[in-house]
Amino acid sequence: MDDRDRELGIIPGKPVELVAVAVRRAAVRCVVISSKLPVVLRGGLFAVEGEIITVKPKKVWQFGHTINLSGDAQSIRCDVKALQLKPLALHKLGPMNPAEDEFIQENDPFSKYYKPILERGERNVFKMEQVIPFEDPENFETDPIIDASELHNAGEFFEANEILREVLTADLRCLDAHAHMGNWELNFTNHHNDFILEMAKRHYQVGVGIGELTLGEDFPELLPWGIMDNRPFLRCYHGLGLALWRLGDNNRARKVFEHMLWLNPMDNQGARFLLDAMDKGESWYDLDF
Repeated sequence: MDDRDRELGIIPGKPVELVAVAVRRAAVRCVVISSKLPVVLRGGLFAVEGEIITVKPKKVWQFGHTINLSGDAQSIRCDVKALQLKPLALHKLGPMNPAEDEFIQENDPFSKYYKPILERGERNVFKMEQVIPFEDPENFETDPIIDASELHNAGEFFEANEILREVLTADLRCLDAHAHMGNWELNFTNHHNDFILEMAKRHYQVGVGIGELTLGEDFPELLPWGIMDNRPFLRCYHGLGLALWRLGDNNRARKVFEHMLWLNPMDNQGARFLLDAMDKGESWYDLDF
């Protein structure tokens, strides 16, 4: 083992944990967890950005300024707490009572889903920090998420993903990047495909996990969609529920949809309609979009 390998925290033959930050077909840009240094893992893997890859190294070499690594991938897992990320900030904005908003009408067919929310009464409204690398807050034309979305809508799929890979390389806490990458997988086909749905779920899981570093599980307060900075987390959460439902994991999907309604009673994402469809025994594929 030479000084370079020691600095990287890599010992030949000893498993090392890498965080995937940019997954491409033939290589994965990673960060070594123990040393925080970048390395490129050569060879195609079905990982998603933010997952941890455990590799048994075979060879380490440098080409230009890039450290390369080859080896056997022993496992790939989602373990956001192990990423040692700084939790997103959470700002308390004040109390609100959903019962006073009158968004539930008399004889509303969805009122049963709102009963525990209305009975709880007043809760505090929070705004989650949104991280968008390379964005100039004073110039809307610098938003890389919008740029990637426009490219994807134009059929430039590789270029769109490249933008989000660069965003996540800069900061894995960009929840909107995880949400969009999950959405692109989820919406790739309306036909059932376990592999594609599983990949979508994994993108969303990373985004939700990063958000839950701040919120914890089952956050009891309000995170309204009307506050723009809350939307990336809510998109990840919504996508996770849809992926779980399409994969047949109805119990976990229901829990997500119920909690979506709890976080955002105005229900801009339509969780109540999804719960109603589940109660009727319908699947996602029965819905008419």
